[in-house]
Amino acid sequence: MTDTLPRAALNRAVLARQLLLARADLPAERAIERLAGMQAQAPNPPYVGLWARLAGFAPEQLSQLVTERKVVRIALMRGTIHLVTAADCLLLRPVVQPVLDRGLRNTYGRQLVGLDLDEVAAYGRELVEQRPLTFAELGEQLAGRWPDHAADALAPVVRTRVPLVQVPPRGLWNTSGQAAHTSAETWLGAALPQPSVDEAVLRYLAAYGPASVRDAQAWSGLTRLREVFDRLLPRLVTCTDESGTTLYDLPDAPRPAADTPAPVRLLGEFDNMLLSYADRTRVLSEPHRARVFTVNGIIRATVLVDGYVAGMWRLARDRDTAAVTVELFQPVSPAIQDEIVAEAAALLTFAAPAAVHDVRLV
Repeated sequence: MTDTLPRAALNRAVLARQLLLARADLPAERAIERLAGMQAQAPNPPYVGLWARLAGFAPEQLSQLVTERKVVRIALMRGTIHLVTAADCLLLRPVVQPVLDRGLRNTYGRQLVGLDLDEVAAYGRELVEQRPLTFAELGEQLAGRWPDHAADALAPVVRTRVPLVQVPPRGLWNTSGQAAHTSAETWLGAALPQPSVDEAVLRYLAAYGPASVRDAQAWSGLTRLREVFDRLLPRLVTCTDESGTTLYDLPDAPRPAADTPAPVRLLGEFDNMLLSYADRTRVLSEPHRARVFTVNGIIRATVLVDGYVAGMWRLARDRDTAAVTVELFQPVSPAIQDEIVAEAAALLTFAAPAAVHDVRLV
């Protein structure tokens, strides 16, 4: 492996693994597994993410996977909701337990003083396994048993200590409503195994490598992963980036040439590719990051040009019309403009097939 990989080569490596160099002919379930899950605070962005990556993807393909319990929505990496396969739910949920524990302490610790958290979690598990509950419903029932504590602090105890999945209709295409939860064990009919951090790191490298220890920690929310990489070193190859940081990778993972052509792509909100590195400059420059990442935690939908974030887009709909507005951060050639318009038109056909379409470049 080359001693130093330039940023352009790192860009092409992640594009290849994220299925963004060419739309892949893969089933949606297999693609979600390849991506090591998709961040999914809102229901629709994973659908757009799969449309950008897969040939012939249709929304009902993912909705069916959610309904059939082959993929689930659950709090995982960084404590945020992810869409993952059933197998990855069982693999990753025990691994990120320390991340969820830390988040509970930091956010609600003072409100939980004097509580037996194991008792709260056990009672909460009973409740959600009797029937799926929203967090408001769960908190209300918990507060009935622990009236001296706030309902909105009690429900997060169960979310932290019990692996809660969001059940349909949450997660279905263009379906709104509050999320209701039950335990992953009940929903999937399987017990969670002992955590395997090593396996989680290998899955991360397959989807995002080459990457540093800090990158893996940014993706997962875990800390002190250096010893994991040291333990895995005989199974890995190493190189450095342009700043001299050591990067790790799987020996047989794709690393295309830096000049490999990269098509225009429209990524949905919260796309994991923008969130899974400590050093995001392989796909997103620091000045552009400030425009894409909002102060209230929204990660805007973005436009990739030659593999890098070069703008943002938004979709507006009313009863009869749908329009995609693309805001570019710098001028592009007429040929690239045509490619952006074509990709936006294809997105409108996917997301709003019955509407009158309009594409606007800003």
